[in-house]
Amino acid sequence: MSDSTSDLITRAEYCVIAVAECFRGDGEIMANPIGNVPMIGGRLARASFSPDLVMTDGEALLISGPYPVGPTDDPKTIEAWNPYRSMFDVVWSGRRHVMMGGSQIDMFGNQNMAFVGDWGNPKVQLLGFRGAPGNTIQNTTSYWFPKHTTRVFVPKVDVVSGVGYDRAAKLGAAGRFHRLRHVVTNLGVLDFETPDHHMRLRSVHPGVTVDEIVAATGFELVVPSDVPETRAPSPDELALIREVIDPHGLRDQEVPNP
Repeated sequence: MSDSTSDLITRAEYCVIAVAECFRGDGEIMANPIGNVPMIGGRLARASFSPDLVMTDGEALLISGPYPVGPTDDPKTIEAWNPYRSMFDVVWSGRRHVMMGGSQIDMFGNQNMAFVGDWGNPKVQLLGFRGAPGNTIQNTTSYWFPKHTTRVFVPKVDVVSGVGYDRAAKLGAAGRFHRLRHVVTNLGVLDFETPDHHMRLRSVHPGVTVDEIVAATGFELVVPSDVPETRAPSPDELALIREVIDPHGLRDQEVPNP
């Protein structure tokens, strides 16, 4: 890709390709990305380099093809019915990679989307625990945070919704399927590929520095000596993002260009 083309790629599109890369090599499992940028990235992965992924329409169907995110009159190509009871079969069998959001995450990947503040008198009530405990224990899990700040990346979450590596290690055999893969943000990509599963900086999006990410994180990150830039989407991937999967530009509403 030429530098002139690369300059036209938005921050949101770098986030989308980073999300897509989370699903690379997953094979025939259910990809369950939650939220606009995760859904765009998940559908891009299936349409390009991970064709065996099973995708839902967000309701009760399994669909094929690069189906658009957001309002559309395009007919769905239906692969199977996916009622609620069938979804639980997939979840508990571990044949799923879920990408969730949250309001807080710590250095070992403990995630909070229930409330902020003291347990007895929270300042803010959020979504609740939802399926996060079961997701993180039974399924490969990644995270998407559209705003990387010290309020989100905290030394200790106020309450644990999604289970991190330190807590999973204490569960013994019950935590044997626990796996956190990547954390994608508007600034870069992080992972837990360290001996003690302490969060590590994996890549920075173009235009972002390592120092910016360190300053936006409320705990000490593992920072390799050489941190690469997040890869750019190819011309074919850009065309899928812009013309097929997200023609309404929902990605840019979630991650505006700096």
